[in-house]
Amino acid sequence: MELYSGHINKLIEELAGLPGIGSKSAQRLAFYLINMPQTRVERLAKAIVDAKANVRYCKECYTLTDQDMCPVCSNVNRDHRTIMVVENARDLAAYEKTGKYEGVYHVLHGAISPMLGIGPNDIRLKELMQRLEGDVNEVIIATNSSLEGETTAMYISKLIKPTGIRVTRIASGVPVGGDLEYIDEVTLLRALEGRVEL
Repeated sequence: MELYSGHINKLIEELAGLPGIGSKSAQRLAFYLINMPQTRVERLAKAIVDAKANVRYCKECYTLTDQDMCPVCSNVNRDHRTIMVVENARDLAAYEKTGKYEGVYHVLHGAISPMLGIGPNDIRLKELMQRLEGDVNEVIIATNSSLEGETTAMYISKLIKPTGIRVTRIASGVPVGGDLEYIDEVTLLRALEGRVEL
């Protein structure tokens, strides 16, 4: 027996199809949306439709933007000779929040994962190699510390090293506030190898 009418069920079903939204969250969101003022619902719906229609990939770094080039790539004050390679646009946003990185980015839109059938041709590696034909000093590989991220980092490093461009990997190690006894051996080893002088 269905608890709600067709329109409510359809809304719950669509919301539950979003990543990270379970059936209870979808139900809660559905009722919240139904109880919102009509003008606000229309603004939300328009924002979704407009974003879907207008957002595309930056022609330089492949992050999401509604212009030909994203704000980072179009900024002449950024160091365009240093490229940080990240897996997705969320990783780019995380580095931008630090306010300390002054280079540009390249978004792969994934990581190499033979288990999932994702190979080098399924992510934006070809586009990265085309960018490296320009004036580039350093490529910082900032993929995740997962098996897929490490595999991708090693693959990229092997591709770039013959070009003579400097290739670096972000350090990984002990998180702030973390207790050493609970941290895995690989992370502890990385923290030791990536140590800096005080």
